[in-house]
Amino acid sequence: MKIRHVLQGKKINTIYSVASSSTVYEALELMAEKNIGAVLVIDNDELAGIFSERDYARKVILQSRASRDTLIEEVMTAKLITVTSDQPLEDAMRVMSDKHIRHLPVVDEGQLTGIISINDVVSTIIRDQKARIDSLENYISGSY
Repeated sequence: MKIRHVLQGKKINTIYSVASSSTVYEALELMAEKNIGAVLVIDNDELAGIFSERDYARKVILQSRASRDTLIEEVMTAKLITVTSDQPLEDAMRVMSDKHIRHLPVVDEGQLTGIISINDVVSTIIRDQKARIDSLENYISGSY
């Protein structure tokens, strides 16, 4: 299975983003409103980074910074790890596990095409396994 299947299986494939000049508070408002754990940072139509709940906890709260006064560019993760939609899903799972990350931007030919989360990956695997089990049960019972 390819990463593209994860993107296709998402109920909503909207990319939520903020500019690096946004405040942490603005990013948190968007994350709360959309019930998401990370936002991409996009400047001039270019992917500049990602800001996650982990960034907030480690780079804002634990450093006693004020969310309304701290800019995203000061605390975002700029060294991005990305995947392509043609890569096997196992690649994304391996990267997420090895690097201890929960969100991966999907970039194809230099263009941002989506973002996947560990939840998206797990949901896709569960759907795929259920379909396989149903198919095998139908085959075994002769009702295929």
